[in-house]
Amino acid sequence: MRLSYRDKLKKAQDANNSWMCVGLDPDPTKMPDLPELKGSNGLAAFCLAIVEATHDAVCAFKPNLAFFLAHGSAGLAALEAVLESIPAHIPVLLDAKSGDIGNTQVRYGQAAFGTWRMDAMTVSPYVGQDAVLPLLKAYPGVGLYVLVRTSNPGAQRFQDHPGEGFKLYQNVVEAVRGWQLEAEQSTLGLVVGATYPGELESIREAAPELPFLIPGIGVQGGDLTAAARYGATQDGLGPLISASRSILFASNGPDYAQAARQAALAMRDGINAARQEAG
Repeated sequence: MRLSYRDKLKKAQDANNSWMCVGLDPDPTKMPDLPELKGSNGLAAFCLAIVEATHDAVCAFKPNLAFFLAHGSAGLAALEAVLESIPAHIPVLLDAKSGDIGNTQVRYGQAAFGTWRMDAMTVSPYVGQDAVLPLLKAYPGVGLYVLVRTSNPGAQRFQDHPGEGFKLYQNVVEAVRGWQLEAEQSTLGLVVGATYPGELESIREAAPELPFLIPGIGVQGGDLTAAARYGATQDGLGPLISASRSILFASNGPDYAQAARQAALAMRDGINAARQEAG
């Protein structure tokens, strides 16, 4: 029987002593200029080396669908090769940010959870409960991380609406807490950027039971201390503290995989040190 996402994530976090998630965003313009990384097999070769180098330092991998879709069928073939390479005990989260009405959203779920056997995916709540509840019904036991307070600088324009009082992102948090009551075996979580440490703290206070996906560490300069302090749920499930570019492109030379490993280990150790300081 397939483990629920929550159970699989907890086991991986305990086994690797890690809250770190490596985002797989293979950008050919930033990848090393090496023969084996050229052509239709280059994306897969790059990601396979990263997975091999970092899998014992992470609690999850997060392939970003856009970086594979950009290359059409060759990109999807690369994604499937990468998924085959990830150890079975490590959860995989599809970063697709899908957010459509029910019958369409279920097809996104079929791709993620049926065809590719992902453990979790990111969803956008802009269309409301239709982006979430149909997936809970169709795919019990999975994880869904709902965009709440994203790490990008432009997030404030809509997520802070109307500017005073109860903001849109706070409304989303309240809605997700209600949807979790209908989730049964599935796990709903929140995407909260480390670039907004104040909101990270207040959202944790508002939703102590919901796991976090925390992007923005690394190149975006997010607050690692806040991510460690406010990341865990009240029952001890850790967040996914995610980094992509700072790990993937730690070196632009033939040692890129070894450099990625060292960057991943350093980040994991930094997170664990911050966890100890936070108590």
